[in-house]
Amino acid sequence: MILIVLKAQIRPGKRAEWLEGIQRYTEQVRGEPGNVSFDYYQNGGDENEFVLVEVFADSAAGDAHVATAHAREFFPFMSTVVAKKPEINYQNLDGAAWSEMAEVTPVE
Repeated sequence: MILIVLKAQIRPGKRAEWLEGIQRYTEQVRGEPGNVSFDYYQNGGDENEFVLVEVFADSAAGDAHVATAHAREFFPFMSTVVAKKPEINYQNLDGAAWSEMAEVTPVE
C-alpha cells in the first residue's frame, strides 16, 4: 500500500478557495478504484495549515492517481493557494492499509 501524508500551509486570503477546491478533490480521489482512503484535516492551532492523508492500494493505484485529470488540475490549483512548498511523507509499505489498534477497545 501507499501512504502519503502531505502538510500544506495555505495563504490566509486563499483559505475559502482552498476549502472549496480540496472538498471537490477529496470527492474525486475517493471515487478512484485504487483509493483506500483520502482525508484532510485542519491544524487545531493554525487555521491555514492542513494535512492530507492519502492511502492507495498499491503503487499502480498511486501512479494511476497522479495521472487522473482531476490530479493534473488540482496540483496547479494548489500552487496558487499555498504559502510555501508543501511537505510530503511518502511510504510504500507491505501489508494492509489499516489494522485495529491494540491499545484501545471501546468500553460499553
